[in-house]
Amino acid sequence: MKFITMVKTLNPETAIHPPVELMQAIMQLGMEAGAKMTETGGMALAGTVTTKQGQMITDGPFAEAKEMVGGYAVYELETDAEIINWTERFVDLHRKHWPVWDGEVTILHLQQFNMAG
Repeated sequence: MKFITMVKTLNPETAIHPPVELMQAIMQLGMEAGAKMTETGGMALAGTVTTKQGQMITDGPFAEAKEMVGGYAVYELETDAEIINWTERFVDLHRKHWPVWDGEVTILHLQQFNMAG
């Protein structure tokens, strides 16, 4: 099963710069995940496109992010329990190394469709 996790800082006015120790711990966790983590990177809000009552509403592009969206990781795992475990471990690193950080990690189970044929 393929999952994507997305990190968001809930208090960007307080949690501005992550400590070096946190980044080192995250790198170590990524090495431990190995091939189970197939991709990772940063994200920034670029804009949104919405339709409401038949009208197209576009917000953005933004020169600066309105929200503090951190990053993402894509995992190939066997069970839902595994993604919960990896995500809890990731959040626990923040709790230990950056206690001022308030954040959340959204977990999405990716559903792949065959577009050919």
